[in-house]
Amino acid sequence: MYKVFIVDDEPFIIEGLYDILDWPSFGLEIVGQAENGQRALEALSARPVDVLITDISMPVMDGLSLIREARKLHPNLKVIILSGFNEFDYLKEGMKLGIENYLLKPINIDELESTLRNTIQKLDSTSSEELYDAFDVQIIKDNTLFRWLTGQMAAAEFEERADLLGLFLDRPFIATAVLRPVESGIDVFDWTRRRLAGEQGLTLFRDVDGDLVLIASIESWAEGKRDFTLLLEELSFELSELKRPVQISIGSVGEWPEEAAPSYREAKRALEYFMVYPDRRVMDITGLEAEDERESSEFTLQWPEYVKLILARDAEGLAQRIAYDFEQMRVLGGIGPQDLTNRALELVVRFKMELEEIRHTEEEAIFKRGLEKVRSSTAFGGLVQALQEVARETVYALLQDTKNPVVSQVLAHIHDHYADELSLKTLGAQYHIHPVYLGQLFHKETGESFAEYINKYRVEQAKYQLKHTNLKVQEIARNVGYWETGYFYKQFKKYVGISPTDFKAL
Repeated sequence: MYKVFIVDDEPFIIEGLYDILDWPSFGLEIVGQAENGQRALEALSARPVDVLITDISMPVMDGLSLIREARKLHPNLKVIILSGFNEFDYLKEGMKLGIENYLLKPINIDELESTLRNTIQKLDSTSSEELYDAFDVQIIKDNTLFRWLTGQMAAAEFEERADLLGLFLDRPFIATAVLRPVESGIDVFDWTRRRLAGEQGLTLFRDVDGDLVLIASIESWAEGKRDFTLLLEELSFELSELKRPVQISIGSVGEWPEEAAPSYREAKRALEYFMVYPDRRVMDITGLEAEDERESSEFTLQWPEYVKLILARDAEGLAQRIAYDFEQMRVLGGIGPQDLTNRALELVVRFKMELEEIRHTEEEAIFKRGLEKVRSSTAFGGLVQALQEVARETVYALLQDTKNPVVSQVLAHIHDHYADELSLKTLGAQYHIHPVYLGQLFHKETGESFAEYINKYRVEQAKYQLKHTNLKVQEIARNVGYWETGYFYKQFKKYVGISPTDFKAL
């Protein structure tokens, strides 16, 4: 666990911080506290600490002085500032010192949790020293923009911070691109920042994965998209000439500000397709979707059915599904060997993205082997067998996580009966286990609370119905288990970033 030290001259603040969060569930442990900077510094000199949460205004030694001295002891220390004052000078000085966030009292629990999650992601990153310059205002931009694009920051708060940080995103349309160096350890951020210095309407930052994210604020939909794509192709060519090749992906163009987050998610997802199409300069999500529509005009892979089998850990069911679907594609005709191979490669990518979504970890090895076997397959049977092997390894990876058979049964029940009324109490009675203990087991095995897991699963089913049926939103809400339409809208927007109506219209 990462170690946390708290400093505040108000005892009830420290006591409140102990109580308002389940720290171990974040992988954090509070290892000490102090009422002023001097005492904190003495304690920090004698113990390792990863995260410092400190007040600004304290007797003997204030928070800013503490941060300066603490960094001499622990150069990689992550710092979160607390303050009862929304003072620009404090924030500006804190930014120079390389803080993770500046939180006002009384503390907003959601913002604290969000800040801690982002901080932990940085601590987990093996290249965090390269990705984040502790004495650069860029770290605050990175934090602000990433939290906004991932739905962790309200619009009003973002606008306030955007003004402070000089982020001018005021044109009617927006598109997002992601740049990822092909070779690990290669840093192209400074070159790209200098290269784009004269361009208007562009904002560059780094997300927690170390990818460069380029936000384009554009005046017109078609012309803006064309010019942005041309610029990205130029960047790709120039970086290749410098022996710093990058993979560049672009999300769809949308209206500002509602569709910025979906564009970012699409750009991140499109990066995965470089495993299928390695020679492309820019991977455009809209182009991929158009290809999917052309290729699937005769037969469509029902990916939600695959997801259901993955979540149920049903390796044989997946193997049978793969065999059936690819046989259907083969016998229908009109699809050549290379088309079959590309569909297989895309399916491997989907398996990879789904497993990483569940486990929240990179799973490169399994899928690199799978991609190589698919590409080297010279016969239809070998292609199907390679895919079935990827499916079995995906399920095996999940089975390594789920050690309790009761949780496996509960997951299978949820996937089959997600539209029914579900509760820990009824499932606990069904599987002869106390509901409180079942909830603890479920969280331990899945990394999510029972309610959060069900809501996310129902929203995924709703997304599919919104795109593939003509049902009304109210009908779809009931189909996936929400009898109160207002609550369905709230949950959908929480996990998708936009309303069901807007999602259906995309």
